[in-house]
Amino acid sequence: MDDHTLFAQAIRVSLEDLGMEVVECVTTGEAALEAALRTRPEVILMDLGLPDQSGLAAGAAIIEAWPEAKILALTAMSERTLVDEAIRLGFRGYLTKDTPVTQFANAIRSVIDGQQVLPHRLVSPAGSRPEDGHAALLASQLTLREREVLELLVQGADGRSVARHLGISQNTVRTHVQSILTKLQVHSRLEAATFAVRHKIVAVPGTGDGRPDTASLLVRSS
Repeated sequence: MDDHTLFAQAIRVSLEDLGMEVVECVTTGEAALEAALRTRPEVILMDLGLPDQSGLAAGAAIIEAWPEAKILALTAMSERTLVDEAIRLGFRGYLTKDTPVTQFANAIRSVIDGQQVLPHRLVSPAGSRPEDGHAALLASQLTLREREVLELLVQGADGRSVARHLGISQNTVRTHVQSILTKLQVHSRLEAATFAVRHKIVAVPGTGDGRPDTASLLVRSS
């Protein structure tokens, strides 16, 4: 069994353990098009190294036939040109295979929510300060509840205060904080608060709800 197959199986098990349904796993671009149009999954994970054609070409064919398709590129290659091309073709995001499972799941949910997901280190937006584009992109992944928690962190609230203010448990607060750190790619609550203030990303508090189970189509190389 080759590394690609092992990786695909590991991701499938990990996503299913997190409550997501992987509706099908195929190995070629041609099979991906057929499966996508037949199953209409919420998200398609597209390996860019397919045996019959590039994942970019396969994804473009799916989008042409089904413009509403939400495709997340999956690859071991960390090349900015590939990111640019994937987004130009209509992909909703780009993940490298060294992405932690939790962040992987967050990325899938973000794409389902209509957001775009890109590796921080591979984004190179136009503008006076690239970091501002990075910050906006990262911040777009936050849920309303996470922004609410982040706003309280900016105000100096500790975990107990956040829990009391929002009417949730401290364990839930810790879960939200960890998700915030992952999405903003920072390592502490202080860094997250500083990041939010510097880039003015804290929005007016809203409400957050639990997320439903999701379904995905995993397209891997054989």
